[in-house]
Amino acid sequence: MTPTATYRLQLQPDFPFAAAEAAVPYVAALGVSHLHLSPVLEAVPGSTHGYDVVDHGRVREELGGEQGLRSLSRTAREHGLGLVLDIVPNHMAAAPAYNHALWEVLREGPQSPYARWFDIDWDAGDGKVLLPVLPGRVGDELARMRVEGDVLHHGELRFPLRASTAHLPLPELLDHQWYRLGWWRLARTELNYRRFFTVSDLIGVRVEDPDVFDATHAKILELVRDGVVEGLRVDHPDGVADPEGYLRRLQDAAGDACWIVVEKILTGGERLPSGWPVAGTTGYDALHRIDGLFTDPAGIRQLSGAYRDWTETEDSLGGRWEDTVRRAAYEVVTHELAAETSTLVRIAERICAADPALRDLAPWALRDALRELLVRVPVYRPYRVDAEAALPEEAAAAARDTFTVAEEAFAVDVVRDLALGRRGEGPDHVRFRARFAQTASALRAKAVEDTAFYRYAPLISANEVGGDPGDPAVGPASFHRFCARLAQDWAGTGTVLTTHDTKRSADVRARIAVLSECPERWAEFLAGITAEAAPPPDAQLAWVAWQTAVGLGLPDADRLEAALLKAVREAGVRTSWTEADPAYEKAVAAFVGAGPAGPARESVRRFVAELAPYVRANVLGAALLHLTMPGVPDVYQGSEREFLALVDPDNRTPARFGAPLPDPLPAPAPADTGASGGGRDGTVGAEKLALTATALRLRRERPEVFGASASYEPLEATGPAADHCVAFHRSGEVITAVTRLSLRLHRHGGWRDTALRLPPGRWADLLDGAREVVGGGPVPLAGLFASRPVVLLSRVGGPAATSGSG
Repeated sequence: MTPTATYRLQLQPDFPFAAAEAAVPYVAALGVSHLHLSPVLEAVPGSTHGYDVVDHGRVREELGGEQGLRSLSRTAREHGLGLVLDIVPNHMAAAPAYNHALWEVLREGPQSPYARWFDIDWDAGDGKVLLPVLPGRVGDELARMRVEGDVLHHGELRFPLRASTAHLPLPELLDHQWYRLGWWRLARTELNYRRFFTVSDLIGVRVEDPDVFDATHAKILELVRDGVVEGLRVDHPDGVADPEGYLRRLQDAAGDACWIVVEKILTGGERLPSGWPVAGTTGYDALHRIDGLFTDPAGIRQLSGAYRDWTETEDSLGGRWEDTVRRAAYEVVTHELAAETSTLVRIAERICAADPALRDLAPWALRDALRELLVRVPVYRPYRVDAEAALPEEAAAAARDTFTVAEEAFAVDVVRDLALGRRGEGPDHVRFRARFAQTASALRAKAVEDTAFYRYAPLISANEVGGDPGDPAVGPASFHRFCARLAQDWAGTGTVLTTHDTKRSADVRARIAVLSECPERWAEFLAGITAEAAPPPDAQLAWVAWQTAVGLGLPDADRLEAALLKAVREAGVRTSWTEADPAYEKAVAAFVGAGPAGPARESVRRFVAELAPYVRANVLGAALLHLTMPGVPDVYQGSEREFLALVDPDNRTPARFGAPLPDPLPAPAPADTGASGGGRDGTVGAEKLALTATALRLRRERPEVFGASASYEPLEATGPAADHCVAFHRSGEVITAVTRLSLRLHRHGGWRDTALRLPPGRWADLLDGAREVVGGGPVPLAGLFASRPVVLLSRVGGPAATSGSG
């Protein structure tokens, strides 16, 4: 069953199934059809996210166990709601004390029946699994180790002992295990198991093996068959060896009635593989298009220039986007992913050694070819179905140019052919192809999302998953083309604005995006605030800090400090997670207290108040587009109101819910455009809540207008400010119209005689129950948007005489 809309809840010990069950009346009254739950299987104790699964056969006891989940499902069903579950096929927690399957592998070695579960290169570790878990070198940690029965202890860590080894002296005992305990810093170069990105605490699972698939999906599929669950959100499918094969097996097992979407990041014009048996993505592609509409293309160019001048940032360390991405990619593939690259080189060496035509390719040439190709993969993951887009000849030519001797550049062609499956289907060939693709996705995520996004910062609202900070603006025509394609090919896809993974919530991004419309005013603010506040550790940090402060509105010291410390560590320029500079981090914290969250708070508040009318237009416009465009909107917990959250863990705070919303919902008075609209109960928050509930209830009551057979047709405005309106109608029955770039609009004289031609008929304004609009001709936008920067119109009377194309 395809949902009409979903509502995401972040489950954790402080928000278990019982809390979700208590929230059901509120969520049902809001108007969604399904609750969307974060992972529910047994995880590491205390986990606040659930992606560190340790047992696929049990529902997590800390959340209330299977009984609690089934109770939640029953209560949800009584209120007309189904459940969608987030599932994690790619990895498990590398925590043997809690992960029974991994415990058995460490105890019994490659002969364990569980050894096939994990991507372990036993040969690379001389028959052992490296466990990089010790705080120091093993020799320095021996005194903290002790043996109790058949278990080795180190602090809170526990490891199984191989049979008949417990009596051995400690150094000899360690040598006789199927694993090697090591210093955590060895993970970067010595690790011999596949992990999630660069997170050694998460070990890759081989769901391509049918037996492993069955064992790791039995409980989830049981819940689907029992009707407890009606949909699945698949986490990081690019991590598994064969995403399409995995998804076919999942769809076959779950049945056609189960709605399945995948967390697939699409880059630029990349499209979801048409052969995947899913309803679509989780919606980051929609987020990019919606956010882009509220980013001024002219302003972002001016802002980027001012950023370079003000920060004096080196081009490859945040000054220019493409240079920053390329340098970050080289750093990640050379350092953080060195172990993954070594694995690929070993496989390639074996393939070449077995083929007389390839035997003289040196390991260093293969390594260099791998590196140069990996950093040039333009998408998250290459697929054989579209080889030229995944590893284009231009990328191969650039990689060859890095070789001094042309004959040695032949290694690039070999590696490219292996990555695209053009040199055979032997076991090593298949493994190389999968591992290259898996490594490419990890490289893209770490180099772009987790490094470049934190280095390049002209407009930090553009630095979001699936986005393009180098060219973030999206015009109305491009947005309409995207929506038309969704309506035709992926009508059941997910769409999002805020998730548990977004670096800033939609409303924070909406505030910051206004700066692209007033770069000169931002420069004035920076000049004034710099003179007023304490000096920053560096100019780039200050730029990011002040934009973040504006996004929050009234900066909270603890939240702002945590977000900025995470930002500078991820950027890895002055400090990092693994090579910390305590003095620099102390200076960052001091700057927050003496600047944005200190004496300058009032100046920030005044600046935010000045931007409030235009922030309001962005917040309401983005929300309405999200809720009425093609696809299934996912509303993140609390984001039906004004929701100001920064990067995790800030955005994963346990949700709090009040009384169920009334039906019908009273429409709040339009916000005072001079007010700040700040706070959960602010005027803009009330407007957003009313808009969200109205749109969600409309989707629930009229699924045919928005569902699989619904049409999408752009509506064009005419006049001097036409580009500031984005409008469309769905199935000839509902019209959405929003204001974009409202600050620029105001500066250029407002709507003047700009008009929007509405289809014939009478149209009720659902956000203002007392108003009707007559269509069939041009309607002045100054009147249409007189009370709010957005309108949601529903046809009054019978069905439309004509229906727009999809």
